[in-house]
Amino acid sequence: MIYSRRAFLQQQAMGVGSLALAWLLQQENASAKLKKISAQSEILDLQPKAPHHQPKAKAMISLFQHGGPSHMDLTDPKPELTRFDGTDYKEDIAYSFANEASKKLMGTRWKFSKHGECGTEFSELLPQTASIADDICLIRSMHTGANGHEVSIRYFHGGIPGVLGRAHFASWLLYGLGSETQDLPAYMVLTDPGGHPVDGVNNWSSGFMPAMYQGTVVRPKEPRILNLQAPAHLRGRPQQQGLDFLQALNRRHANRFPGADDLEARIASYELAARMQTSAHEALDISRETKATHEMYGLNDETTREYGTRCLIARRLVERGVRFVQLFLAGQPWDNHNNLGTTLPSVCRRTDKPSAALVKDLKQRGMLDEVIVHWGGEIGRLPVTQNQGAPEKHGRDHNGQGFSIWLAGGGIKPGMVHGATDDFGHRAVEGVVTPNDYQATLMHLFGLQWDKLVFDHSGREEIITAGRNAKVVTEVLS
Repeated sequence: MIYSRRAFLQQQAMGVGSLALAWLLQQENASAKLKKISAQSEILDLQPKAPHHQPKAKAMISLFQHGGPSHMDLTDPKPELTRFDGTDYKEDIAYSFANEASKKLMGTRWKFSKHGECGTEFSELLPQTASIADDICLIRSMHTGANGHEVSIRYFHGGIPGVLGRAHFASWLLYGLGSETQDLPAYMVLTDPGGHPVDGVNNWSSGFMPAMYQGTVVRPKEPRILNLQAPAHLRGRPQQQGLDFLQALNRRHANRFPGADDLEARIASYELAARMQTSAHEALDISRETKATHEMYGLNDETTREYGTRCLIARRLVERGVRFVQLFLAGQPWDNHNNLGTTLPSVCRRTDKPSAALVKDLKQRGMLDEVIVHWGGEIGRLPVTQNQGAPEKHGRDHNGQGFSIWLAGGGIKPGMVHGATDDFGHRAVEGVVTPNDYQATLMHLFGLQWDKLVFDHSGREEIITAGRNAKVVTEVLS
């Protein structure tokens, strides 16, 4: 039987693993497609590239909170809302669920207090986030202008509300800057064991860009990469002999076809796969961390163990040169239309400690100066009651007119609050920040000028905002 190099690699089960192989084949397919695009004069790859200006950030971890965290119950205290609890809201309001709509204002059920030297107020539901008040910039004036989930998610990730087929912000980073590691995928996604988030794989799509720029998904449970290690009978010398044989075949074939760029790229890809066999296993092995680190992330508590594990893995990945890591929750657990009194505390208990631990850990390791941490959802909630029957079953409807996120590290000014919503938390009224402003600001921190990073999409020049107005929010920069 005559083996092809690809068949040999696959059938000898050399432990490349599905993640590694998918990553490499994405790059191969992208290279093949580029040969057919005559208008694309530049070489698209993941080699490190020079930024437009000196960057503050080298990597980012996004803790995306699908569903719309209730800002007036968590991060944006509204005494007037509590004062007028139960009375009718006098302003116009847009509902997503009109059949359950109400104009009755609903004040928060939880206490706010000041924290840190900065004195930023946080709800009692976020005690661990409150403990890092001096390290984060809380933006209370986010605005998408749309109340829906998918429309706002795609705005945050792709630059245009509701439009599919756009490249994720992380894909733009890889396109503009390349990768700092040749041993791991540059853009990695850590999903929830309970399933994908709302809008599924669109959350990490590279859209119109080549597949090499899309997110590489790591399994949400062990083993996080299937078939990463070779079978026992092939490990050690047998595996090395097999790899040496494959390399010899590659060299012989390359000598027969000099100048075959795709062949050279494939040889390099298989070499990378061999390196990933060691590097990926090491990066995902949290047993190497101290007991104190495990406890800080909440790995000793059933409530926080799963999310804490992924936050810890995210830190280990950026520590090893991964450019962008994004964590998702299954479905949209912050979408608290009903039973706000129980559902909101539940998701807070699961995520609060690990999220704060990530910032603390990066800081104590001297990494926070160059790694941006993002926490937030695509929308917030309305200040009025969504009537679900008995008062204890009430919740809040969607609100994209004003809500909160927070950022830390990588050139973000710590210990500050930017912007404000009105007295009832309905609309952003001061220092309004759109997802396009968010993207422009992050790109600036990575050393890129958002309106100068251009991708040729079938002869049409694309930028991340697709021509929409955007600004760098200089007030939040250190």
